[in-house]
Amino acid sequence: MPRGRYSLHDPHDHTPLAEEHFQCAPGPSGWRYVSRLTTPTGAQHGSVDLALDELGRPIRLELHAADWQVRGAAIDGVTWVRTDPTGVHATEGNARAHAFTGTSPAFLVAVTRLLRLTPSESATRVRLVALTDPVLAPRTVDQSWALLNREAHATDNGPLIVDEYQVTALDTGEQHTVHIAGDVVLAAPGIELEDLETPPSVFP
Repeated sequence: MPRGRYSLHDPHDHTPLAEEHFQCAPGPSGWRYVSRLTTPTGAQHGSVDLALDELGRPIRLELHAADWQVRGAAIDGVTWVRTDPTGVHATEGNARAHAFTGTSPAFLVAVTRLLRLTPSESATRVRLVALTDPVLAPRTVDQSWALLNREAHATDNGPLIVDEYQVTALDTGEQHTVHIAGDVVLAAPGIELEDLETPPSVFP
């Protein structure tokens, strides 16, 4: 069960945004990721609880940020309920999308579990509902993902398989690279892995 800490920053000006303390693991029904976020000053900032089924679909998502809350799952595309900080108003949403995305590294791993790309494949298009900080506002985005390279790196615990993905935002054409080993993001725009207590999980 990998445990560790990511630092999150603005990918454009590198302003520190939060630290995400996480643990994740595959299980009999799929994969689960839980984390808590703190601000650079140490204040509580939010939490993530994401569970995927064996096909990589989100069967449960619970996000908290700045007293906002979103609960969602893959139902008729993806469906969610967003609650305001007072807890009085809740709005439901639905989109013909494959999964959710957001600032947490969990969502990058989740897309790779959904797409199951191989290095020989061309880019695959995916529609996602982005839940953006600080108020978890939902927005539908289209991306394409391609697995550019898969390399084995020698470690004390045996070979570590690192996948290099190219992600393209289809509305702007902007591209970036994501490096993932198992269920841990090693590097991505706005994300740095600062600490990892145990090796990444190996998926079958």
